[in-house]
Amino acid sequence: MNNLLQLREGVALKVDDDPWTLIREVDSELPAGPLILPLAQWRMRRIDHHPSRDAVWLGPDDEVDSLKPWLKLIPMIALEFPSFRDGRAYSQAYLLRTRLGWTGELRAIGDVLRDQLSHMRQCGFDAFAVRDDKCAEDALKGLVGMSVHYGRSVIEPRPLFRRR
Repeated sequence: MNNLLQLREGVALKVDDDPWTLIREVDSELPAGPLILPLAQWRMRRIDHHPSRDAVWLGPDDEVDSLKPWLKLIPMIALEFPSFRDGRAYSQAYLLRTRLGWTGELRAIGDVLRDQLSHMRQCGFDAFAVRDDKCAEDALKGLVGMSVHYGRSVIEPRPLFRRR
């Protein structure tokens, strides 16, 4: 992914050497290296391979609870934003971080735009595959633009009035 942004120790930066290959449709031949597979293909492949080799990609209709038995083995989870108007991945991210305790990389993929990045961060995302037709350097500004968030979030569970 060429337009990948990632938070490392709280600092947002552009990643130029992303090893992961997102597989949208599984053909007979898969490329070598780390793969991000759709949930159905990930389930089939984990039977034959060590489950921690591949990352899993969840679509908006996939249930995050279905990953609960394997969360300690999955190296990364990617959540799909099919459209900037579809916010189901925000809920999936929040559930993974709070209810299921996921601490690994959580990547936003699909229709990911600068204006969404701050909110994605508040919901628990720490990697963002910005749409290919957008400038990743410009999108970095979307991660540092807000200094105070009023409401509770994954990264700050206390509301503003409790932080004084």
